[in-house]
Amino acid sequence: MNTQITHQEPLPEHFHPDAILAFYQRDTQQLAERVEAGKLHKGLFWRGMPSSISIEFKHPLATAQLQLDGEIAPQDAHHLKQLTRHLLGLNQPIAAFEQAHHAHPELGALITRQTGLRVPVTPTPFEALSSAIIGQQISLNAAVTVRREFIKIAGIPHSSGLWCAPDAAHIAGCTPAMLQKAGLSRNKANALIGASQAIMHGDLTLFTGADTPLTPKKIDDIRHQLLAIKGIGPWTVNYTLLRGFGWLDGSLHGDAGVRRSLQTLLGREEPITPAETECWLAEFSPWRALVAAHLWAALGNPPN
Repeated sequence: MNTQITHQEPLPEHFHPDAILAFYQRDTQQLAERVEAGKLHKGLFWRGMPSSISIEFKHPLATAQLQLDGEIAPQDAHHLKQLTRHLLGLNQPIAAFEQAHHAHPELGALITRQTGLRVPVTPTPFEALSSAIIGQQISLNAAVTVRREFIKIAGIPHSSGLWCAPDAAHIAGCTPAMLQKAGLSRNKANALIGASQAIMHGDLTLFTGADTPLTPKKIDDIRHQLLAIKGIGPWTVNYTLLRGFGWLDGSLHGDAGVRRSLQTLLGREEPITPAETECWLAEFSPWRALVAAHLWAALGNPPN
């Protein structure tokens, strides 16, 4: 049985649908996400079953439609609203950031030009974690290709034709050799399997960004649990917190794209080191990851 449920969400004045669409348009083969004019279609697991969500942007509203291969549960309408707000970054406190730093001598003009910019996020923290592990120390284009093959190997297609990125339950039973066929190194395959098994065993708890407020303690717990897994370091943790939860204070000073954009912003001829970038970002806490998003967007760079 195929059923649908719809939710309409008001959009703020300076909303950037193009930033959301660009994030999900990186895979030109559109395996798990499909972008059309003003629309996003994405495969995802809903209550453990392959499903898809479509979001159409027509200011001042975004209309989200969830397609289920099964009956609608009483809680689905509430959860769809939460997921829509999460995916659109509407819970992110960007107004406070813009008010605090709009007059910054280096970043201020960029903030003014990109007023309203939010961080595109994934439906679940695990999808962000998977992308972060896949993307360690390789180019964005390479990461997109490996992620596509990873989804083909471990994901599941929905009746809409879109594939759903695998969740922890689907990865926990994989072997490293299976994931290596997608182009992952053995270390990355082990890290993904280790994280998945930790979730299934209750040793890693990735609270859903859609319905669980993040507190400093929860962030510390997630960070500690992730860093206990071999193959996961600070960049992977901060990227997961950013893309999976919309947490805006991770320092992404190790990201090559952030450093390149900062080099241009500061008018530096020589490359900027991670240590210099970390120092420069420090003054923007608790919004360091949001600054990274502005740097990614500054020169039309595709979001990582």
